Amino acid sequence: MLASEIYRTSSYGGRHPLSIPRVSTVVDVCRAMEWLPDEAYMDSPQATAQELARFHDPEYIAAVQRLEKEQQADADARERFNVGVNGNPIYPEVFRRPATAAGASRLAGCLLRYGGIVHSPAGGTHHALRNRASGFCYFNDPVLAILSLLDHGCNRVFYLDIDAHHGDGVQIALAEEPRVFTCSMHEAGRWPMKKEELLGTLNDRGGGQALNLPVIEGFNDSEFRFLFESVVLPVIDRFKPDAVVLQCGCDGLADDPLSRLSLSNQAHWAAVRGLIGVAPRFLVLGGGGYNPWAVARCWS
Repeated sequence: MLASEIYRTSSYGGRHPLSIPRVSTVVDVCRAMEWLPDEAYMDSPQATAQELARFHDPEYIAAVQRLEKEQQADADARERFNVGVNGNPIYPEVFRRPATAAGASRLAGCLLRYGGIVHSPAGGTHHALRNRASGFCYFNDPVLAILSLLDHGCNRVFYLDIDAHHGDGVQIALAEEPRVFTCSMHEAGRWPMKKEELLGTLNDRGGGQALNLPVIEGFNDSEFRFLFESVVLPVIDRFKPDAVVLQCGCDGLADDPLSRLSLSNQAHWAAVRGLIGVAPRFLVLGGGGYNPWAVARCWS
């Protein structure tokens, strides 16, 4: 597991959905259950500006660094970079915290170069765009993880996103990358999907290497397993990846306040269990999840 103590004291502040503890509680539960021996844990590094620039616009990176120091956004920063507005607040660790999640994902790509499994519960910030924050996400660590895997010898990476929200930032970023296939199972009509746009609909194939599976309100465990086993696994088998990245957002759980799905931990475990062994490299990230008790149970 890759994690950091920064998540124990950092929050988005106020009444924001991410004011709750998440990563720190997962680490604590896993240690209390004796599932996380010291040798299986590693502190995640903070990605540098140069490392973030593997995907993100250097001007945007510099702006987030500056906003952390100044702790306020002017009109230009709000308009150009979508920081300080729209659920993307400026808080004391607004650069360091997402840069740490990005550092973990980049490190995971290196650690997995010879195979194995890595769990990074702070990862999964799948909405961030190259030069803008979006949907509580400042840096897109899944994209950085996938690029790191490719940089460390992988030839085909399959990305599966089971967050309640469409994994738009990852699909957009990698739409023209033939070595990557992205698949998102998400609640139909849930933000960031827009009625007037194709993005995230069943007919949205990205650049040809994407599969979107929008599901109905009340989507449950048996429906999840059917879709996963009859659609997702055969697509993975045809793609023949040498690495799988799972964005394991748990805001689709029945007791999450930001979606209308009816999943339990069993659905998430079915995905993890089904993906173990389909490729020699497996990276499990976090994602959404806004009920602190549900997040702690599910990711642990």
